[in-house]
Amino acid sequence: MITLEKISKRVGARTLFEDVSFTFDEGRYGLTGPNGSGKSTLLKIIMGVEPATSGIVTLPKKVGFLKQRIEDFRDFTVIDTVIMGNNRLWNAMAERDKLYEEEMTDAIGMRLGELEEIIADEDGYSAESEAEVLLAGMGLPEEYYRKKMHEIPTDRQFRVLLCQALFGNPQALLLDEPTNHLDLDSISWLEQFLHNYKGTLVVVSHDRHFLNSICTHIADIDYETIITYPGNYDAMLVTKTSVRSRAEDENKAKEKKISQLKEFVAKFGAGTRASQVQSRIREINRLQPLELKKSNIQRPYVRFPVPEKQSGQVVLKAEDLYFGYGGEPVIKKFSCEIHRGDKIAVIGNNGRGKTTLLKLLAGKLQLEKGKLAPGHGLDIGYFPQNHGEVLNKHTKETAFDWLKSKKDIIFDQDVRGVLGKMLFGGDDAFKPLSALSGGEAARLILGGLILTGPNTLILDEPNNHLDLEAVSALAWGLEDFKGTAIVATHDRELINGFATKIIALEEDGIHIHAGPLEEYLEKRKAALKK
Repeated sequence: MITLEKISKRVGARTLFEDVSFTFDEGRYGLTGPNGSGKSTLLKIIMGVEPATSGIVTLPKKVGFLKQRIEDFRDFTVIDTVIMGNNRLWNAMAERDKLYEEEMTDAIGMRLGELEEIIADEDGYSAESEAEVLLAGMGLPEEYYRKKMHEIPTDRQFRVLLCQALFGNPQALLLDEPTNHLDLDSISWLEQFLHNYKGTLVVVSHDRHFLNSICTHIADIDYETIITYPGNYDAMLVTKTSVRSRAEDENKAKEKKISQLKEFVAKFGAGTRASQVQSRIREINRLQPLELKKSNIQRPYVRFPVPEKQSGQVVLKAEDLYFGYGGEPVIKKFSCEIHRGDKIAVIGNNGRGKTTLLKLLAGKLQLEKGKLAPGHGLDIGYFPQNHGEVLNKHTKETAFDWLKSKKDIIFDQDVRGVLGKMLFGGDDAFKPLSALSGGEAARLILGGLILTGPNTLILDEPNNHLDLEAVSALAWGLEDFKGTAIVATHDRELINGFATKIIALEEDGIHIHAGPLEEYLEKRKAALKK
C-alpha cells in the first residue's frame, strides 16, 4: 500500500497537484494524464527523489523503482546491477565481500554471521538465478550477464534496469515507461510477469494496449488532483467522459432554470409578489452551477492531407537489398513491392534492422547490394527515430521558423494553423527548437508532414515521446491517409489502428504478411509450434 496525504506540487506558477490524498492499495494501477501533467514527477515524489511542495508519503518497506540513469551503473556487471534492486541484500553482500578481504577477528566473524543471516533472510543464495530468469525474460543473451553495463548496447542497459526494479519480490512497484526499449516479445513477457505480481503496482505508460492488458485500476491526473477509476484504460475513458458530460449537462440545466427564475424576479421584484420573489432568489442561490475545473487533456489534430501529386501504383520495388555494418549483414536478400495505399507496420526485436530498412526505403542510406526502384511520382515524407536528424537544436531557430521553411510559398496563418493543430498555441509557436520536449519535437515533425503533404510516409517510431491522446490521433490520421504509410513501431494499439500489412524482421529472416498484426502473430505462433 502507498499512501499520499495532502500532496501538493507547484512548478513556478503552475500547479500540478493541490492537496491530493490518495491510497494505492494492492492492485495494478495505470497512472495516466497528458505530457506535462506530472506523472513522472509524482513517481519521483513517492520515491523521495523529488520533494513535494507539501504533504506526506507512506511506503512499504520494499519498493521496486525503475531508474532512468544508466550511467550510474556503467562499471557494475549486469547481474550485480539487477541484484541492486534489493538494497538490503546488496548492501549485505557488498559488506560481506569487503570483510572477507580483511584479517579475520572475532568482531569481523560476528559481523559476518549477522550478514549471512540477512542474506539468507533475503533469499540471497538464489539471487543470481532469480536475476538470470528476469534477464532471460527481457531477451538478454546469457553472454551479457557477466559483462559490465557499459559493454552492452544502450537499449539492453535499460532492460537491465527494468529487471532491477522487478528483482527481490518488492511489495510495491513503480514503473515509468517500462515498455520503452522493449520489443513485442519482451512486452508480452512483462505483461505476464505483472499479471502474476502480488503487490501494489503503479505504472506510467503511453502504450494503450499494455495499460488495457495489465491494469485493474486507472489513477488519472486531471483537474489538479488524482481520480481513480476501476478497470483498464478504455473503461476509464468511457466513465470519465460520461461523468464529465453528465456534470456539464446538469450545469446547463441549472443555468436554464436560473435564467427563468431571474426573469420572474426582474418582472415582479418591485410588485406585490415579494414573498414569491424572495423564494425565487433563494432558489437561484441554491441552483448555482458547480465550478468545473478545466481538463488538462489535449489531443492534437493529426490529419494528413490528400496528396496533390499521386504516386504510381507501385510505390517502391526492392530486389535483394543488402546492407551491413562492419561486415555484419543487417538487411540481406530483402525483396518486396509496396503498392499505393498500403498501410504497413514494420515490427521486430530491437537490433534486427527496422531503422536501417526504413532509411534504405527513404533513401537515407546508400545500398551496398541489390536494387531499389522508386515508382512514378514518389514523394516521401520521413520521420526519423532520432529527431536531431531533422531538427537542429543547436540553432536559435524556432518551431515557427522550422515549419515555415518546409514549404517555399506559405502564408504565416497557414503555418500557425498547423502549429495550433499540433498544440503549439500562443507563444509556444515561437519556442526555440532547443527548448522542445521529446513530445513537442515529435508533434512538430508531424506538423511538417501535414504541411508538405507527401504521398508516402515513412515513419520510424513516431509514437516515442507522444502521450496516449497523441498516439490515438496519429493512428486515426494514418488510417484516414489517402497515400501510402510505412511505420516502424512496437505500439500494438497504433499498429491495430492503421496497419493492413506487416513486415516482420525475425531471427530467420524478413517476413511479409498481407493482413493485420493479430493475424500475423497467430500465424507465427502456429509456425513455431510445428
